[in-house]
Amino acid sequence: MAKKPRKKPASKKARSKAPNALSKTLDLYRAFIRTHADEYLKDSNITSLGIGYKTVGGKATKQLAVQFSVAQKVAPQAVESISALAIPKTVSFQGVQIPTDVVQRSFTPSYVVVRSTAKSDRKVRRDPIAPGVSVANTRTTAGTLGALVRDRASGGVVMLSNWHVLHTPKGRIGDAIVQPGPFDDNRVDANQVGRLLRSHLGPAGDCAIASIEGRKTDPRVIGLADGTVITQIGSPSIGDRVVKSGRTTDVTHGIVTRIDTITRLDYGEGVVENIGGFEIGPDPSKPAPANEISRGGDSGSAWIAVTNKGKPTSVMLGLHFAGDSEGSDGEFALACYAASVFEKLEIEPLPKSGEAARVVATLEAAADHSEFRTGFDEAFLGFPVPDPAFINSIANDLAKLNNSRRIDYCHFSLWLSKRRKFPRVVAWNIDGSSVRSLSRKGIAFKIDERGSLADFQVDDELYSDNPFDRGHVARRADLCWGPLAVARQANRDSFFFSNITPQHARFNQGMRGGLWGRLEDAIFDDVKVSDLRVSLMGGPILRNSDAEFRELAKIPREFWKLVAYADDSDGKNKVRAFILTQRNLVKDVVTEALELEQFRWFQVPLSRIESETGLRFAPSFSVLDAMPPAPQGLGAPAARLIESSRDFFA
Repeated sequence: MAKKPRKKPASKKARSKAPNALSKTLDLYRAFIRTHADEYLKDSNITSLGIGYKTVGGKATKQLAVQFSVAQKVAPQAVESISALAIPKTVSFQGVQIPTDVVQRSFTPSYVVVRSTAKSDRKVRRDPIAPGVSVANTRTTAGTLGALVRDRASGGVVMLSNWHVLHTPKGRIGDAIVQPGPFDDNRVDANQVGRLLRSHLGPAGDCAIASIEGRKTDPRVIGLADGTVITQIGSPSIGDRVVKSGRTTDVTHGIVTRIDTITRLDYGEGVVENIGGFEIGPDPSKPAPANEISRGGDSGSAWIAVTNKGKPTSVMLGLHFAGDSEGSDGEFALACYAASVFEKLEIEPLPKSGEAARVVATLEAAADHSEFRTGFDEAFLGFPVPDPAFINSIANDLAKLNNSRRIDYCHFSLWLSKRRKFPRVVAWNIDGSSVRSLSRKGIAFKIDERGSLADFQVDDELYSDNPFDRGHVARRADLCWGPLAVARQANRDSFFFSNITPQHARFNQGMRGGLWGRLEDAIFDDVKVSDLRVSLMGGPILRNSDAEFRELAKIPREFWKLVAYADDSDGKNKVRAFILTQRNLVKDVVTEALELEQFRWFQVPLSRIESETGLRFAPSFSVLDAMPPAPQGLGAPAARLIESSRDFFA
């Protein structure tokens, strides 16, 4: 039997023929739409034209067609009752018969109806602002900040969203822009974030940019993994998978169903425009709740390309501007082409890769999540550890924030002396089971400027050119626990000068024999702590006799610390109190003596802390004091010398 001749591999020229044919077909269909869209869209029943796959029996085929969407789909004999134009099965253009398709869809700008949903962090005032949050002109309700981009004219970072979000039919260039939008928070005077710079409504899209004033910026798109930052723009093809992050429906996934669409939209106030763009339908592999990929308030969201595995990229394909209205034959969204928007508004993406990563790292270091500043938790353990009280003279010396003497940070609280400008008490919690190792690199010591607190802190002037360190009272490593964003906030909060006291380098730095942090290390090394959770309080002992240094501050000579914990070895709740003295070290610095003596830890009763500081602990708390008997001197009341870390909990 004769062998069949083997097929020769296709030549390079033959292999490129199919893509070239497809490209020519798309160019022809686009030319038809650009030429005839205005004519067809004058018909009240025709809502858009675009390129899509012809549908048969509700399912897409592989045949490309010029697809007409109509508000109401009827039998051919009934067309005249609702429409002036009948859509034939093919249209002739440049000598070619182009197949057509008709689908039932109508669209409305996504700001027309803003449906009420539960308050989320997208709908509150944000600083820094980020893509995905509520934003709007003061004359409208609420839309979405789609992306942070660079203005070619000024080189500055600006906000990108829709014309109907940032401009509106009644708006004008220079209008105030607020974040969140007025629908989400009507305190527009307090929420102004910038002003309208440029806008466009027409075939190139529904788009606008606004300046950013008085707020920091974070380019990462809210809700998307891996800190997604838009650094590129691209052009979509039918079948591309995309994702968006919007004010109302959060993160939803879609598939591009039509390209090169021109849609007639009524924006109210007599504004009706034909808008260019593409169409998106739901991604069945990643369904949205109730199959709603967009709703009112999502206008301005960026549609971003995703990989085959569903991972967001840095490539923005479109700017969401409309969603389907009642009566459509499915769930669909419309987006302007990113390339057209960027060209029309004269903007460009933020810098790529390395620079964008550095921007994100800088923002992460500087981000301020005040919602995490819930302070010291008195109920953190299985028994209460109440805030301390104070004798009147000490209470009257405490600074206030929001009419409270307790000043809250992330995982700790403190009580700040107005006269001495150091904390009298810092109280903090440690969850040893979720401690994170975070770097301190790039975090600067800073004044807490909330309220009048800046008046009651000593800054870097005290710490230059001498052996005094900026010593954390609540140790930085103690505070870095919990979810990553929370731990990062605690890491940053620990560097406020309100948590800092002057501590001699040998006293403060563990690598040089310092002792301040050894108490916490010892408890986790030597004690069976229930759930690895402990609560601590500590601070300087501020005496009138403390020596003045450089006419800037009196330097405390001694510090105190107490630790509360549940001991699993005997099932008892315990409190231990300690005094750590740097008296000799301070004396040597102030008098410029050459000899340094060893500084020392002592365990003392809680009553000793009260007498030295003017604090008052709750009676229910004081009964847990684990000070052992047979003390050795340091005056009255008694004290026990700690000679090694094992002695802390002996």
